[in-house]
Amino acid sequence: MGIRDAGRHQLAEFETFWREDPAPLLRVGPGFVLADADPAASPGFSGRKRDAAEALADGAGVLSRLQEMFFADSTAGGTRSVLLVLQGMDTAGKGGIVRHVVGAVDPGGVHYHAFKAPTEEELAHDFLWRVRREIPRAGQVGVFDRSHYEDVLIGSVRKLASDEVIEQRFHDIVAFEEELVANGTVIVKVMLHISSKEQKKRLADRLERPDKHWKYNPGDVTERLLWDDYQAAYQRVFDETATTDAPWFVVPADRKWYARLAVQHLLIDALNAIDPHWPAPDYDIEHEKARLAAS
Repeated sequence: MGIRDAGRHQLAEFETFWREDPAPLLRVGPGFVLADADPAASPGFSGRKRDAAEALADGAGVLSRLQEMFFADSTAGGTRSVLLVLQGMDTAGKGGIVRHVVGAVDPGGVHYHAFKAPTEEELAHDFLWRVRREIPRAGQVGVFDRSHYEDVLIGSVRKLASDEVIEQRFHDIVAFEEELVANGTVIVKVMLHISSKEQKKRLADRLERPDKHWKYNPGDVTERLLWDDYQAAYQRVFDETATTDAPWFVVPADRKWYARLAVQHLLIDALNAIDPHWPAPDYDIEHEKARLAAS
């Protein structure tokens, strides 16, 4: 993997349970069929659930160091940014990714936004207007908890827009992402792939536990009844918008521990590809040491 300057010990520990880089295994390529993807698989990972906590902690150290270097580099003129797009059916684990993966880095270098139903003001503009307002700045890791893809997923499943409008939105999304990449943003698009059976289990758990009642939404069951339509809509999203510069990764999500590890690895790969450096000081170090000693 060659994660430069991430700390040799941290790197060795991070690689312990990964027999193969999961990115190529999870990336959507030509001929990809969502129905053939196993939501309970763990591509590239040689460990089991009991190893997950240790592996996640090791990866957190690598990710945190890279993110700090990435943010520091931006203070000296670095212009790059990272955008993590999280999509998935209800209960797929988007919140867990934010807490357990992104939550391991300095929040000062993260820009998080959860897209809800558009407001009246947002509806008065182009569908990408509100998305552009949340683009991460240089040195930031942006996180979209749901995203501009809601406008083609829900729009097509719920027939909120004509097929001609949906098709135009696909073209607009591809152009928008090409623009982001041209301006220095690395885009990591993740679909957390959960099975219908596992979703039903998680929704039932929310109903059984008082501490999770607040997370249950009756509308989740309404959307669940459209499961096959959403799977078809996701397939179309991959067919239309999985590009070389802004690829999709379908991450098996029936096992929360694996999904978190895989997304962590994808973020590490993204930051490592940028190859950030610690900025050189704009002052004389030895002179400052002498001044400090005399103070």
